[in-house]
Amino acid sequence: MSESQDDSREQIKAERHQQRQQKVKEAVDAKVAEAQEERGVLMVITGNGKGKSTAGFGTVARAVGHGKSAAVVQFIKGGWECGERNLLQKVGVPFVVMNTGFTWDTQDREKDMQACEETWAPAEKMLSNPSIDLVLLDELTYMVAYHYLDLERVITALKNRPPHQHVIITGRSCHRSLIELADTVSEIESVKHAFDAGVKAQVGFDY
Repeated sequence: MSESQDDSREQIKAERHQQRQQKVKEAVDAKVAEAQEERGVLMVITGNGKGKSTAGFGTVARAVGHGKSAAVVQFIKGGWECGERNLLQKVGVPFVVMNTGFTWDTQDREKDMQACEETWAPAEKMLSNPSIDLVLLDELTYMVAYHYLDLERVITALKNRPPHQHVIITGRSCHRSLIELADTVSEIESVKHAFDAGVKAQVGFDY
């Protein structure tokens, strides 16, 4: 095959690629043009994979970076040191922490329910505060799944929050009613996890 024929084939490939990408661009531009509504988004990050809380905290950092106000409520893992909390509190992000830690450590349902109530009460106030742009409810799904927290009470607070306020809920096994209520739902799948191979959770990477 001659050099000119090679050039011609490469030109045809380039033109076809350009045509395909132009169609993609037109489709994306059309969706962007249609999406003009601005309001608070309820997002659920669930599934058995690692990274749910990390994704939630990443969005909190993004909001703060844009000068938005954010607040965090931590269930379940509150007893652990938290690198995100160490950082975000320094820039004024308020935290409410359920300090009992993992429920399999306490093995005390009554104590856990009381701790949940003491954590959820200020969360409800955050969800009614128009000065807060984003609320992260980290590991909330467990509180609903274990019946420590009334589902309808959670749904009412979410529905009645300020119109502009974004909320992120993280945790495994999210209740279907919260999934139905959410605007955006992401499920993180576990393919492999270092812990299953005997690697311990490490400061600065896992928490």
